[in-house]
Amino acid sequence: MIRRPSLWTTPQLLRYGPLIFFPLAALCVDVLQFVDPLIGSNNGGNVFAGATRPYNLAKPVADVNGQNTGGFATDGSSVTGFSAIHDSGTGGNPSLGNFPLFPQICPGDEVNNCNFLIGERATHYVEESVVARPGYFEVGLASGIKATMTSSEHAALYRFKFPTGDNQHPLVLLDLTDLWQSRQNATVAVDPDSGRLKGNGTFLPSFGAGSYVMHFCVDFFGGEVFDSGVWVNNRGGPEPKELFVTRGFNLFYLEAGAWVRFNNLVNDTLTARTGISFISADQACRKAQDEIPDPINGFDELVTETEDAWREKLSPVSIDAGGASKDLQTSFWSGLYRAMISPQNYTDENPYWNSEIPYFDSFYCIWDSFRVQHPLLTILDPNAQTQMVNALLDIYKHEGWLPDCHMSLSNGWTQGGSNADVVLVDAYIKNLTGIDWGLALEAIVQDAEVEPLEWAYHGRGGLQSWKDLLYIPYLDFDPVGFGTNSRSISRTLEYAYNDYCLATLAQGLGRDDLYSKYVTRSANWQYLWKPEQNSIIDGNDTGFLGFFQPKYQNGTWGYQDPIACSALASFCSLTTNPSETFEASIWQYQFLVPQSMSTLIKLMGTEESFIKRLDFFHTSGLADISNEPVFSTVYLYHYAGRPGLSTKRLHTYIPSAFNASHGGLPGNDDSGSMGAFVVFGMIGLFPIAGQDVYLISAPFFKEVNITSPLTGKTAQIKTVGFDANYENIYIQNVTVNERPYTKSWISHAFFTEGWVMELVLGNHESGWGAKLEDRPPSWSEMAV
Repeated sequence: MIRRPSLWTTPQLLRYGPLIFFPLAALCVDVLQFVDPLIGSNNGGNVFAGATRPYNLAKPVADVNGQNTGGFATDGSSVTGFSAIHDSGTGGNPSLGNFPLFPQICPGDEVNNCNFLIGERATHYVEESVVARPGYFEVGLASGIKATMTSSEHAALYRFKFPTGDNQHPLVLLDLTDLWQSRQNATVAVDPDSGRLKGNGTFLPSFGAGSYVMHFCVDFFGGEVFDSGVWVNNRGGPEPKELFVTRGFNLFYLEAGAWVRFNNLVNDTLTARTGISFISADQACRKAQDEIPDPINGFDELVTETEDAWREKLSPVSIDAGGASKDLQTSFWSGLYRAMISPQNYTDENPYWNSEIPYFDSFYCIWDSFRVQHPLLTILDPNAQTQMVNALLDIYKHEGWLPDCHMSLSNGWTQGGSNADVVLVDAYIKNLTGIDWGLALEAIVQDAEVEPLEWAYHGRGGLQSWKDLLYIPYLDFDPVGFGTNSRSISRTLEYAYNDYCLATLAQGLGRDDLYSKYVTRSANWQYLWKPEQNSIIDGNDTGFLGFFQPKYQNGTWGYQDPIACSALASFCSLTTNPSETFEASIWQYQFLVPQSMSTLIKLMGTEESFIKRLDFFHTSGLADISNEPVFSTVYLYHYAGRPGLSTKRLHTYIPSAFNASHGGLPGNDDSGSMGAFVVFGMIGLFPIAGQDVYLISAPFFKEVNITSPLTGKTAQIKTVGFDANYENIYIQNVTVNERPYTKSWISHAFFTEGWVMELVLGNHESGWGAKLEDRPPSWSEMAV
């Protein structure tokens, strides 16, 4: 039987008398010089490296045939086209990249000497020609053609400069495809006089169910149309001027599209403007024309507008680097930049409904982003975060469920729990306004109580067992709804935290009945703890007892090796070889009980054994820092009264795994999650999503200032004894608003009320944050 715990309440720092703040030292530095969009463009980071504005739909870049999930990669592969819409940092199949353009000169000035097929037209790019900065991307091809591009909100603007030559008519083709080659059908029409290309296509989401329709409109400037037509397979002709294609036959993907040739180019340069819309080709044309009315002369102005938009978004933050290297500063600002690329603002681009409020999509996926990316936006861009929360509730109102993943206006696969719940509750406890919290409670309760028929892409599965057995069983019998019958351990852990967040919201809204029910259910994770389970690696007992294990419906134990699904064993995928933990091992998931770390520490023995277990996890190859659930484990030493060890552990990952190189991310950026982890690590505060808690650690800079866009007040993190060699990484003592502060965590009011925190640093671990009452909040009594 579960004994009801009392939900902790966040203590508030006493408000003192008026404080006088002197103006912050203005560093006459343009932070955009520290933004490198190419960080993570190799080694599986899958970042979007092209030109975009914050959260915008239009995202032009060169597409390659190598690591092309985000379009472009610095992996030495070949360019296959230039497309105007992408996602950033995702895993799974390549996403979007619809309707790429490809410029070339046909040998002998014969259309059918040009290369139409993806594999044939692929052309190496010149590595030293690549230029990427906010709002601008440039690349030179081995063919001698140079492409530069920028964007507005819904349109891309390209400049293709061709080699000088006589009697040649440069050709630009449009391919009715996407990066994944998921097209089901498509159409294109060519205007023989202007060369305008209009059409649409039906495609599949790269990590989800259903399909979506996208429309395009391409206009050309700076030359005269010589001739035009359509192409199918590897041949093109001037007639007809319209084309409709299906997918093709079985595995034989039909490649097709349209082409236009030009003459009398001004300065050998052709300008192309591509509008993209989920509504219609006419809307794509209209928005492109409205946003880019002067394509020939307006390129530089678009770049400047985009740079200014990024400066504004980054402006709440300023730092005194204190001698920190340029590479570290570049990692920091680039991480902040990438955290604001997605989700994407699709306002007026939703073909299914229009609620006349901002609509966001590309929540890809919330399982990745709820932990650090959305908490970062809550601090630095609360208006956008409020719009995103309202967009999630808008999806609930019209589709019936909160999404766990949503891209291309389609439902993405659910990876674990119903983690939009955490995003909503995190916004609630941090006092975001303009949100219908009653509706939020309704939506989250539905996640907790009603099982959808297709819980593979929203809601939760196995709810009957969750309610009756108090855990998700191994090989669950679930005739109510359908999804991948796996992940019983990780789903149990995530459902428990989802219920904890629900209890938090219910308590805040005065629903004590719901609070009591769900705070009790949030302890269900303990039913899968097997005290006598050990872990053996290569025939050697690790010496640790007690691990989560799968359990059958009848209460008997199943078995999963605690190292399965880790780098020491084999990777586990939702779609290929699912296991009882999602994309990670039991070793990793054993630490994911943020609502009750004190109970978890007791189950593992003593604080010392907990620390030893954490150390072993991080030093044995079991910890995969490219996977978001590992983020919080870096900081869990706080809960054992050793916050200095959290900082020490962080320095083993930054800059070794997170740095300013093109391969400077340990894995998929996951819509900016890796970037957000870097930002929080470097400012010295780490959020526990769904709680009003930031864990304090030593920053990577001498001083950090963050101005709240809501209140206009500036929070300051100052250091005494900072050194850029990072020998003094241990906090000795802390003051907040000039008063001694002994807790190893702080609340969100630090940001909104503009508190001043000063950390004295030294080269040895101190007793700061060690006392039980100074540790992060956790349930002191909870047992099953």
